[in-house]
Amino acid sequence: MITVLCGGVGAARFLRALRGLPDPGPVTGVVNTGDDTVLHGLSISPDIDTITYTLAGAIDPERGWGLVDETWTAMASLARYAAVRPEGSTAAPTWFNLGDRDLATHFYRTARLAEGGSLTEVTAEIARAWDLPERLVPMSDDRVATMVDLLDGRTVTFQEYFVQLRHSVPVRGVRFEGSAAATLQPAAAAAISDASVVVVAPSNPIVSIGPMRTLSGMDELLAARRSSVVAVSPIVGGAALKGPADRMMLELGHEASVVGVARLYRDIAGTLVVDPVDAHLVGDVEAAGMRCVVQPSIMSDPVVGAALARAVLDAAG
Repeated sequence: MITVLCGGVGAARFLRALRGLPDPGPVTGVVNTGDDTVLHGLSISPDIDTITYTLAGAIDPERGWGLVDETWTAMASLARYAAVRPEGSTAAPTWFNLGDRDLATHFYRTARLAEGGSLTEVTAEIARAWDLPERLVPMSDDRVATMVDLLDGRTVTFQEYFVQLRHSVPVRGVRFEGSAAATLQPAAAAAISDASVVVVAPSNPIVSIGPMRTLSGMDELLAARRSSVVAVSPIVGGAALKGPADRMMLELGHEASVVGVARLYRDIAGTLVVDPVDAHLVGDVEAAGMRCVVQPSIMSDPVVGAALARAVLDAAG
């Protein structure tokens, strides 16, 4: 079994790349839920949904999130109520777009959670509805909320930082509310323990992989099998392929490079896969404490993706 620790877009593309191998065997994605939010009374799991839609071949290829050929009638209709919304009300927010078809997923998740279903159970049901062969497991069934402390003194949720503020404001800290009391999902723990290889997907080390690592026992599980844990750098040539990982790393005192990634992961992963553009930093990655494998990592087409997936599995021996 292959287990992949997942954020959103990069992880989704890596899971899809595994399908390009002749027989990868069972694949489990352990997915970050620190990004989860509630809007309009709906329970929204952005990373789980991005992975689901990508693996189903239904993702919007331009945005990298949401459904292809989506319509936005419901969100546009909310603008009618902006003029009558009382001061201080959070009703009918329009800064977080939910497509008309995408709403169905959130309706279902919200109703099932209200009936007492766990997030793990509901995620499995949604994956079956989209005919996914992969198993998707949330990192925890308990609430963990990624909170971002801004340099201007404000504290906002991750989605407010990422979507409403377009991740364009400086950050002075990141916290994971609820993680001290949250339990690592037992199925996620078993998937890590029982896998032949664990892959840390090319996701933001701080706000995608970071929330998982704050759960009790997670780092210990990974460290115990460190030699067969392979991370794929989300930083290529000093920049993030998508999102604010590079700026976040710099703002929080880390080096925005594959070397900075190695320093964050060296206790839990034995190998770091880097793109050829960073081949000149192999020695620095190894000096930081990780074996380094050079392989094209920008999954621009299925051939490149499959080759990356093969290299990652080979790196785990």
